[in-house]
Amino acid sequence: MGVFSRMSDIINSNINAMLDKAEEPEKVVRLIIQEMEDTLVEVRSAAARGIADRKELERRIIYAQREADEWQRRAELAITKGRDDLAKAALAEKKRMDDAQDLLKEQSTEVELGLAKLNDDIAALQDKLADAKHRQKALETRQHTASNRLKARSRTHDERINNALGRFEHYERKLEHMEGKVEAYDLGKQHDLDREFADLETNDHVEAELAALKARMSPGKPANAE
Repeated sequence: MGVFSRMSDIINSNINAMLDKAEEPEKVVRLIIQEMEDTLVEVRSAAARGIADRKELERRIIYAQREADEWQRRAELAITKGRDDLAKAALAEKKRMDDAQDLLKEQSTEVELGLAKLNDDIAALQDKLADAKHRQKALETRQHTASNRLKARSRTHDERINNALGRFEHYERKLEHMEGKVEAYDLGKQHDLDREFADLETNDHVEAELAALKARMSPGKPANAE
């Protein structure tokens, strides 16, 4: 495939469609960029050759014009000297230079058109290359983000972390068990305190009943006296 047909394929290509079909978009983008850069180098080389050709044609046109002018001067000189034969020969040479100059100008025009086309193609190729590099950067950013997220997720689901969390739960259960033992020692205290107060109230009631009984049974006092 020639450089110009390859460049045409690249310029007319749809990068999005290529990436959608690719199993490894990152690799495809790298290949696309490499192909574009290689093609751009070749196209620039072709443009450099075109510019050199244009300069050479301009130089040859100037030379042909000078030669034509010189043969014109010689033809005029021959006429002044009465040498029509030499004048005819000089005019024939002038005609040959004029024809050569016309051909060179046509070639120069074609080279100019080719350079203009190359300039447009280079600009289009550079736009495609910039787009591809932008997509490469975006893909690299996405890949970096996805890689970091994957690492974070893998660490979250790491068995070592699960084991560590399990050990925390084990320690928490041990602490709860110790706290339960402490609270167990206090379970009967409130009950004992309630009993003591109940005993005090019972004793007061009994003492009162005892005093009343003694008062009723004391000598010299009627049995039914209060």
